[in-house]
Amino acid sequence: MDLRNIAIIAHVDHGKTTLVDELLRQSGAFRENQATAERAMDSNDLERERGITILAKCTSVEWKGARINIVDTPGHADFGGEVERILSMVDGVVLLVDAAEGPMPQTKFVLSKALRLGLRPIVVVNKVDKPDADPDRVHDQVFDLFAALDADEHQLDFPMLYASGRAGWADPTLDGPRKDLTALFDLILSHVPAPAQAARAHEPFAMLATTLEADPFLGRLLTGRIESGALAPGAQVKALSRDGVELERFRVSKILAFRGLSRQPVERAEAGDIVALAGMSKATVADTICAPEIMRALPAQPIDPPTISVTFGINDSPLAGRDGDKVQSRVIRERLMKEAERNVAIRVSDTADRDAFEVAGRGELQMGVLIETMRREGFELSVSRPRVILREENGVRLEPIEEVTVDVDEEFAGAVVEKLSQRKAEMTEMRPSGGGKTRIVFLAPSRGLIGYHGEFLTDTRGTGVLNRVFHSWAPYKGPIPGRRNGVLISMEQGESVAYALFNLEDRGRLFIGPGEAVYQGMIIGEHSRGGDLEVNPLKGKKLTNIRASGKDEAVTLTPPKRLTLEEAIAYIENDELVEVTPNAIRLRKRHLDPHERKRHARSEQAAG
Repeated sequence: MDLRNIAIIAHVDHGKTTLVDELLRQSGAFRENQATAERAMDSNDLERERGITILAKCTSVEWKGARINIVDTPGHADFGGEVERILSMVDGVVLLVDAAEGPMPQTKFVLSKALRLGLRPIVVVNKVDKPDADPDRVHDQVFDLFAALDADEHQLDFPMLYASGRAGWADPTLDGPRKDLTALFDLILSHVPAPAQAARAHEPFAMLATTLEADPFLGRLLTGRIESGALAPGAQVKALSRDGVELERFRVSKILAFRGLSRQPVERAEAGDIVALAGMSKATVADTICAPEIMRALPAQPIDPPTISVTFGINDSPLAGRDGDKVQSRVIRERLMKEAERNVAIRVSDTADRDAFEVAGRGELQMGVLIETMRREGFELSVSRPRVILREENGVRLEPIEEVTVDVDEEFAGAVVEKLSQRKAEMTEMRPSGGGKTRIVFLAPSRGLIGYHGEFLTDTRGTGVLNRVFHSWAPYKGPIPGRRNGVLISMEQGESVAYALFNLEDRGRLFIGPGEAVYQGMIIGEHSRGGDLEVNPLKGKKLTNIRASGKDEAVTLTPPKRLTLEEAIAYIENDELVEVTPNAIRLRKRHLDPHERKRHARSEQAAG
């Protein structure tokens, strides 16, 4: 059967997953009466809630006698590790660009990876039916981006379609019939080459593993494209690591091919096809699965290094073990090691403290997704503030720099420039982007961006859009001012009382409401001034024989500020932790006892 392998790449929220839904529907992958969820490819709960793609997923459609394997890729830079590997197993990419926003940082990131691999993209200007769409301007911007990324003449001569993924049409011209996606299907068949591997069908079997997942019935499943040869279930194969060391020999128990949204067992898989294999116990991502006679591993894509690290530890607060059933350090370690194996962009290492582990990754969002996934699985954790990973070269300390693209209303541009300048960011570009918006591009140290997003949304009244992508390593830019306000710390353990909280409101913004469990050393609010303040949230009203207990009870409290997981992790300082359980997110001091806190603060001052 004629075969094509393509990936759909784009900036976050430019419509990849919605377009794949329509491709599946119009190719007949769904039955007429089949009930399907919107964004069918985003099957993970977190993906559906956040409206983003976290894990790359494969599907396939049939069109005019050819099978098209389609990979839907994540758009966030934090999940760039997924994108890089996926691109190495396809022969073409469909680059989606929003007709109003134009090329964004992540568009640039994924496109540069595709061009470097020699792929020739098809450009689809999506969402042309938006009221603020300007497809001609976007076409020029895309061409400029290709040129800036050193595309060769074949890549610069890209075919282009105008589309609305949600309405389910794509046409070569803006005034086309706007009926269906036939033009896109036909362009994929004519522009994307068939896999070159198909010509190597008679050579010994070899496949590079690209993604790993666990199946409750089949065990480990490795997905990749077959580079040469053919394979049938029951065949004896071996796994080679990146540097050619044999890891294991195993019998392939099942071969699964992607057919629509489901995976179906097949009796034979040939060179060029994308399949998932079961039967291995050790092989992982970037390993080569091959016939026993092959001695050399296939070349694997190098992975960009992690830029931030977070310490995951056991929950040792007085409320530990009330919500979750997975609380021991051994269980946490096993889960993190499993994650590192499946996700090559994450590195896990042990620390001097037996109950804590260092987890390094690409960004706050990636860490937030991992912590959220673990708490839903029943884990209890304590999590430190993210720290940027520094490296040393020729005696110079280097730190990661990110390219930050900001779209804001003109009236808020000054506040954003001022805040980012304080965080050691350098502005490289500022221009109007239509509709009264201004686009500003900065180069900012990753350190300065930790915790900034919430502040950015406040400064722009929720209307600003901020995107960031790793840019380069640069010399350390010096200290960056941290949080200005201190915190309110509970000095007692018990349940918070409305009367006490009412009296604390003029001291700062509270994070808790009445009737909540608190303990000594727990952070219950933000102080209105610079230093930390110890308070008693349990203090009830003193009763006398004149004042009955019911009188004056109905105090009206301002609703507490509830921090999301990402906000909490970005808010804390180095001497604080976030306690994460299946039902609660609490902030606390690292040392709960006030005397111990003072002792540690003194010893750190002496050391500093």
